[in-house]
This record gives sequence, structure tokens and C-alpha cells, in this order.
Amino acid sequence: MAEDIALIYTVREATKLLHLSRNGIYKAVSEGQIPHIRVGKRILIPKIALEQLLNEACKKSEVK
Repeated sequence: MAEDIALIYTVREATKLLHLSRNGIYKAVSEGQIPHIRVGKRILIPKIALEQLLNEACKKSEVK
């Protein structure tokens, strides 16, 4: 499976992984909530950055 070895995700792939709308991903990117790389007009989301973001969110929710 290509998803298992992907190091970077497109916005479309991120929508499927995070179960968010395309607009939701673009909003989170523009607000700096999702780390990303711009290559021309494309927005790419590194897998490691996404994993760190999710791990931090889980830690914060466990503290409450």
C-alpha cells in the first residue's frame, strides 16, 4: 500500500486520514494548526509532522 510508506500527504490524502473536509484542512493550514510545506501552489503535509500534531493533541486531552 502506498499510504503505508508515504512520507508526505496531499490535502486530499489528509482529508481522508483526518476525516475532515477539504475546507477544514485548508483552514487549519492557513491558521498554522497543521504543519505543511508549500511547493508552488501545492500544500504538502509531512507524515511526521502530522503524527507529532496528533500525539500532542492526545497528550493534552489525557491531562484534562
